[in-house]
Amino acid sequence: MAADTSSDDRGLRKGKWAPYGLLSPGILWLVLFFLVPVMILVRTALSSKASRFANPEFSWQFSNFTSAFTDYGPQFVRSFLFAGIATISAILIGYPLAYWIATQGGRWKNLLIGLVVVPFFTSYLIRTIAWTSLLKDDGVILNVIHAIPFVPQDFRLLATPAGVIGGLTYNFLSFMILPIYVSLEKIDFRLTEAAADLYGTPWQAFKKVVLPLSMPGVFAGSLLVFIPAAGDYLNNRYLGSPKTSMIGTVVQDKFLVQFDYPVAAALSLVLMAIITTMVLIYSKFLGTEGLAV
Repeated sequence: MAADTSSDDRGLRKGKWAPYGLLSPGILWLVLFFLVPVMILVRTALSSKASRFANPEFSWQFSNFTSAFTDYGPQFVRSFLFAGIATISAILIGYPLAYWIATQGGRWKNLLIGLVVVPFFTSYLIRTIAWTSLLKDDGVILNVIHAIPFVPQDFRLLATPAGVIGGLTYNFLSFMILPIYVSLEKIDFRLTEAAADLYGTPWQAFKKVVLPLSMPGVFAGSLLVFIPAAGDYLNNRYLGSPKTSMIGTVVQDKFLVQFDYPVAAALSLVLMAIITTMVLIYSKFLGTEGLAV
């Protein structure tokens, strides 16, 4: 009996370490590929630029962070404004589409969802450049718009905020549709029939039953659209102009053109901090219960 008890104790002691063993690969991955790069980024942001091709010298250069707001405030505002409008547009376009697929798709659901992800089979860069052909001044879209009465002939979409927002919405729309569709798929739509039995209109049933239950998908989709859109620079490069530059454009230029690594690192950290704060506030108001869709 004593031997059995000791073996049980050893088994319990080993079992206590099992969760840590399961977590260790993920923790190691996060430390190596998230924490270490962030620490390097912080050190770079607190360095000073010696010369164009010399490595930055660590000097507690906090002015790199203050210049992020004083010199590049408009780019930050423009980035979050464009990303916010693109997120709202993706909700307005993606929610009805996801709702129709979930409720009316029938045996074609898998095919329809497959069509939603088809754009990912093409390079993000190629898809963005393709939009320049669609939005150019002598393109198909502008020819149709100019045929509408009262539309001025100098109206254009390329190199405008509308073109950048349109590109952001298109490129990240699938990230909105998929989580919303998964949330809607989990809903028992017999609840709407129960609402009808209680003299609720279809709109009331949607507002009181379907919409609240699908909010985790809206929350997840909003994050998946807003976060990459706020840091994007390709859409502005090909669909915008210097007047529509976003903070991602500035970071890319600082890193790869001017080789001003300290300021670029500081801008990246400020962008990360602002986005994290906004996400925490957003999750506080919207809630994350049932987010694992």
